[in-house]
Amino acid sequence: MFHLRTCAAKLRPLTASQTVKTFSQNKPAAIRTFQQIRCYSAPVAAEPFLSGTSSNYVEEMYCAWLENPKSVHKSWDIFFRNTNAGAPPGTAYQSPLSLSRSSLATVAHAQSLMEAQPNVDKLVEDHLAVQSLIRAYQIRGHHVAQLDPLGILDADLDSSVPADIISSTDKLDLAVFKERLRMLTVGGFYGLDESDLDKVFHLPTTTFIGGPESALPLREIIRRLEMAYCQHIGVEFMFINDLEQCQWIRQKFETPGIMQFTNEEKRTLLARLVRSTRFEEFLQRKWSSEKRFGLEGCEVLIPALKTIIDKSSENGVDYVIMGMPHRGRLNVLANVIRKELEQIFCQFDSKLEAADEGSGDMKYHLGMYHRRINRVTDRNITLSLVANPSHLEAADPVVMGKTKAEQFYCGDTEGKKVMSILLHGDAAFAGQGIVYETFHLSDLPSYTTHGTVHVVVNNQIGFTTDPRMARSSPYPTDVARVVNAPIFHVNSDDPEAVMYVCKVAAEWRSTFHKDVVVDLVCYRRNGHNEMDEPMFTQPLMYKQIRKQKPVLQKYAELLVSQGVVNQPEYEEEISKYDKICEEAFTRSKDEKILHIKHWLDSPWPGFFTLDGQPRSMTCPSTGLEEDVLTHIGNVASSVPVENFTIHGGLSRILKTRKELVTNRTVDWALAEYMAFGSLLKEGIHVRLSGQDVERGTFSHRHHVLHDQNVDKRTCIPMNHLWPNQAPYTVCNSSLSEYGVLGFELGFAMASPNALVLWEAQFGDFNNMAQCIIDQFICPGQAKWVRQNGIVLLLPHGMEGMGPEHSSARPERFLQMCNDDPDVLPDLQEDNFDINQLYDCNWIVVNCSTPGNFFHVLRRQILLPFRKPLIVFTPKSLLRHPEARTSFDEMLLGTHFQRVIPEDGPAAQNPDKVKRLLFCTGKVYYDLTRERKARDMAEQVAITRIEQLSPFPFDLLLKEAQKYPNAELAWCQEEHKNQGYYDYVKPRLRTTIDRAKPVWYAGRDPAAAPATGNKKTHLTELQRFLDTAFDLDAFKKFS
Repeated sequence: MFHLRTCAAKLRPLTASQTVKTFSQNKPAAIRTFQQIRCYSAPVAAEPFLSGTSSNYVEEMYCAWLENPKSVHKSWDIFFRNTNAGAPPGTAYQSPLSLSRSSLATVAHAQSLMEAQPNVDKLVEDHLAVQSLIRAYQIRGHHVAQLDPLGILDADLDSSVPADIISSTDKLDLAVFKERLRMLTVGGFYGLDESDLDKVFHLPTTTFIGGPESALPLREIIRRLEMAYCQHIGVEFMFINDLEQCQWIRQKFETPGIMQFTNEEKRTLLARLVRSTRFEEFLQRKWSSEKRFGLEGCEVLIPALKTIIDKSSENGVDYVIMGMPHRGRLNVLANVIRKELEQIFCQFDSKLEAADEGSGDMKYHLGMYHRRINRVTDRNITLSLVANPSHLEAADPVVMGKTKAEQFYCGDTEGKKVMSILLHGDAAFAGQGIVYETFHLSDLPSYTTHGTVHVVVNNQIGFTTDPRMARSSPYPTDVARVVNAPIFHVNSDDPEAVMYVCKVAAEWRSTFHKDVVVDLVCYRRNGHNEMDEPMFTQPLMYKQIRKQKPVLQKYAELLVSQGVVNQPEYEEEISKYDKICEEAFTRSKDEKILHIKHWLDSPWPGFFTLDGQPRSMTCPSTGLEEDVLTHIGNVASSVPVENFTIHGGLSRILKTRKELVTNRTVDWALAEYMAFGSLLKEGIHVRLSGQDVERGTFSHRHHVLHDQNVDKRTCIPMNHLWPNQAPYTVCNSSLSEYGVLGFELGFAMASPNALVLWEAQFGDFNNMAQCIIDQFICPGQAKWVRQNGIVLLLPHGMEGMGPEHSSARPERFLQMCNDDPDVLPDLQEDNFDINQLYDCNWIVVNCSTPGNFFHVLRRQILLPFRKPLIVFTPKSLLRHPEARTSFDEMLLGTHFQRVIPEDGPAAQNPDKVKRLLFCTGKVYYDLTRERKARDMAEQVAITRIEQLSPFPFDLLLKEAQKYPNAELAWCQEEHKNQGYYDYVKPRLRTTIDRAKPVWYAGRDPAAAPATGNKKTHLTELQRFLDTAFDLDAFKKFS
């Protein structure tokens, strides 16, 4: 080892960070793998040529020799060869040969030193081989880790052992192990001799297996690598492209003896396992025929989650937001969130009456919010478990959005106070695309939550599907690699290994503020639910499961054998928790009414009354003072930052805005600006998110200005309106709808005092987020008593842009409205319009004027409650010269108009009107243009329905009664089987007590939303306009 240490001292290998730095400099010269270090063993005084003035010369010669040994004099070649061989400089130096005969002895000595060079090469090769071996374990050791508690499946679905890993006798029988050892050593993959197993090798800086030692025998190196990477923990991290992070993980798993637990920690772990296990057993005893999606087979999840929370609390976190599927949810509610047990048990009572409005939901879908003291850290911690549907993984982005909002409201810019934990199933984690979408939000500036801890309950089966049929990747967690998240696989039947991995995961998140995955490789003791028979499809697996000793029993026996606890103490812990359950069960019988509000995951303190009701049932005017409108308009048409160069085309847009403000008029973009700006003035945070929303798909918004001369220099004028305004967030999202809409829904959950909007690039893109719309936004309040004021902006209109960029599918939203088309409500009720809004599940509007768009956005916040708002926004109207609104319609005292009645000549002489056309949105402008061309202003009245749901029965009844001699017709530009017709017709008929028919003028039924042919589009348009204004068109049907 003397030669190696001498060589390493003089010619130390570059560290990884130095290598990276060298690469980043992009120098044309070849990169050297060694750097010279002046660290000679002989005194410099003994070597006059190594004096300070000549040492630089020596370095230059050495560098040249490294490049090409023949480029220097033979004497230098011999000197450097001898130095590398371990000779001190005093003997390595050879003076030039003299002509005397005595020089022959010197030549012979030099030749003997040169002949020793092959031994040096072998030494270097052996050390490189050992380094390669260490790296092989770091990269692929997880493939041979003993992860499956059943011992029948490999977690990576591959029973083979990587070719460059020797592996342990636990994985291979002794004969195979010896053969692999021979193949990989004796002249094999690594070129080592069998005798090298007892040879000492210097350890590289990229491993911590030595602890305080810098060198180990090869046999011990292999043993320690086996202990670190091939036991019950498999670590995937070498794909991470950050040296510091890799070193951090190596240190956590390679350092000898690092995974140690005190007796107190072991007792705590046992107690948590008792609660987790006995809770499931209690439910099974009491309600053996009820579905509960129990945790049997992964009882270690409860102590795992509590460990993550404990460690995070220790690191300063005081709010944890969780999302999870149904499996184990009741156990998490009971033993992690600490929901009262009687509240859980009474859910199994079939006679329990529902006290809240709405449908309610299954017990294993409900959420919870609870603030308590963490007993380990003695610090307050708030826990929120978000309610979710059966759509696995759908809650992922919702949790992320809520976490981001909570961080935003408490000023937690680094995620040190608020964090999220997401639980997943193995099949869903690999199979659901929303997982990938959510991961890709994790490091985006306006979406990052600064790290999420993902816990995968990997029971190695998906309902009845074998994992070998359920995924193409080795592990279910491979999707996490795309964001460089480390993945810790762990055998769930080793509770201490699980606890250690969870501690490391929490520390990783606290240190690097990045995502991390804990893969709990476990099993499912029962079927998909307690009523299911798994032996139909997995007979061999379930034969083994039937034999499997529960993890609590295993761990208790281990601790008893270690003397940490004795048998009576263990049995007392079980009895204590069983008593708690029995007492709670007795109390649960007194519960006669189910209050879903007790399961609320996102309470809004102070917004409602104590019993959860609105503080009033009125809505103030949504108008503003004129000076406020003017101020916002002036800022919107300027650049409030000095020395900021904007695009020439944008200068013209701002000039046009200025002219509009001067003329006391707004277009669509300016109306939106004024709605947002006024809410910011009132302390309401506004967040607008979606694809390309900063500029706007149709280049109308321009809320973010870009300096044309300075890269990445931007300005958001909306944040320069008032000195103490609320912040405005506008952010282009990733090219995701499902994930981003879920995120914004979660953000809107956190507080009622924010206007959160998601805009689709085109309206029909909302179908990519259909799960969020169908499972959360539409029924969320009915299922979970959880109000939400999110706004969806969906560009919509038939404008010849083809099938994909035309329809936002209004028929789908209207079909899901919860009002009855055949029942006329009490129109004399006080505050009828507000009561309608309160009773609906969401609000659907299609505004035809910028002013009404302005009012509906402000109304969304001024209402005393929150409902989702669906807005079908225009495209061509953004620049339509007639789509303008005067300031007069936006001043104090003005409101959103649910219906805009006819105000032309027809309204002056209603008895002469032959036809009353009802419509919504952009088609109004087509109708008025056609009416003017046909000079039918006195014969045809046009009424615009701006708010489609809740349906304005009261205002439309007045309109119908105003024109007693008129036919009633609904006109739309959408096809008959799409759009609004099927929703509007029965409600209009109910409004007039079915006294008249309601005719249809619009496009014929079709499979596609629109034609892709421009001529066909125009032909269809003219055809339905002809129908609308042909007063004899419907006589043949009378």
